[in-house]
Amino acid sequence: MAKSSKKKIDQDEKRVIEQLQQNSNESIDKIAKTCGFSRQKVWRIIKRLENNKTIWGYTAIPDKDKQGVHHYIMLIKRSNEPAADIIDSVIDQFKKYTGKNLGVFIQTASLLQGEYDLVFCFTAKDIMVAKRFMEFIKKKYSIYIKDIMMMEDIFSIRISGMMNPKVDDLKEYFKTT
Repeated sequence: MAKSSKKKIDQDEKRVIEQLQQNSNESIDKIAKTCGFSRQKVWRIIKRLENNKTIWGYTAIPDKDKQGVHHYIMLIKRSNEPAADIIDSVIDQFKKYTGKNLGVFIQTASLLQGEYDLVFCFTAKDIMVAKRFMEFIKKKYSIYIKDIMMMEDIFSIRISGMMNPKVDDLKEYFKTT
């Protein structure tokens, strides 16, 4: 394949990805119109991106107030104990949604570079459920954890690149605090 055509394919894919990031539920027809492509071209690009795992999921961003949940962030600093022997078990737990029996839904679990090594972003009914989840993690993996910290996300301005439709409510928060 010629360099210029590879470059053009990459540019077209980026345009489609940008549209999907703005609204993954948008119709192929609307994406095609916005990008100036045919419907078939957009469909082929999306299928190629899915097949090569450039796109590996679509999600909805629910309103946590309407769901009756709060959003929490847990940071974990690993101890020096080697964890190679448990990594398969940990990955299996995430495949099964660790925490759902505790009333927790893990939205993000990431390995970090910096002061902390892992971050979990999750929802729970209340702070007590969130603390039980933190205690569960701390107890189950105690020898692998040097420090653990949790905080509540009281207002998300952007989630997954999407602007919170209630962003104007943030002004009210700062008026009262």
